[in-house]
Amino acid sequence: MLDLKDVYFFVQVVDRGGFTSAGEVLRLPKSTLSHRVKELEASLGVRLINRTSRQFAMTEVGQEFYQYAMNLLRSAEVAEEAMRQRLAEPSGVIRVTTAAEIAQFALRHVLPTFLSENPKVKIVETATDRLVDIVGEGFDLAIRGHTGQLQDSNLIQHPLAKAPWYLFAGPEYLERMSVPAEPEDLMTHSLIGMVSKGPLQWHLQGPDKRTVTVPIDPRFQSNSLISLKEAACANIGIAALPGYICQTELKAGALRQILPQWIAADARITALIPYRIGLLPAVRTMVDYLAEVLPKVTAFDRG
Repeated sequence: MLDLKDVYFFVQVVDRGGFTSAGEVLRLPKSTLSHRVKELEASLGVRLINRTSRQFAMTEVGQEFYQYAMNLLRSAEVAEEAMRQRLAEPSGVIRVTTAAEIAQFALRHVLPTFLSENPKVKIVETATDRLVDIVGEGFDLAIRGHTGQLQDSNLIQHPLAKAPWYLFAGPEYLERMSVPAEPEDLMTHSLIGMVSKGPLQWHLQGPDKRTVTVPIDPRFQSNSLISLKEAACANIGIAALPGYICQTELKAGALRQILPQWIAADARITALIPYRIGLLPAVRTMVDYLAEVLPKVTAFDRG
């Protein structure tokens, strides 16, 4: 294993053009630097510097190793700064973008609590359903709900919470139309679904990892979860919705869960962070906080 100090001394000797100049800057004897570079050469098994009384010159191998050494020292500096940042008190403005429903149902109590615990932090939240250029528009953090894997990008992905979808309907609708016993029964019901550019289908996941695909012809479609939930509460039909946004209506009796052993969508909430600010203390602290708190917010109480 290389001694990082020896690598540092070698780079300093090269940058200063010799042992004498490097020793003056580092306030070390020329003999000490020469010895440390020799130790490095012994570890590598190659000669890095040609030592003559007239001139200082790197060998061809030394020139190649110099590039690796520079990258190694830069990585060490980044790692050191990252650890310093973790110890720093979070402060500054965090610009967050998220979907309107996540802002309303998942974050409305979480963000104020985070601010109360971090008095030097400010948050600017943009709740929108449009496609946002996170880096180009200067956001520090995006909070996204999704199914499946997010596309690879120049963003750090940090899982925050599971937020599975289930099937719900109003009690009057179920009295009028009966309760489905199997996923296939849904095809005879009035359904409520998200607007989709692709095939209109529900991919239900049940016991023993069984999967059933149900083609749907919704009576009502919307890109708003709030509108879908209101339609279900109005007894229009059966809706697929995130379980955590229906807790209040379930307790009040305005909605009932159907096919409770089946998941309508294995959704998750993920933080997306641009690499340029991924190590800022305020952002790092906020992401860690969300990863701890959001699973409790999105947990679905079947009872």
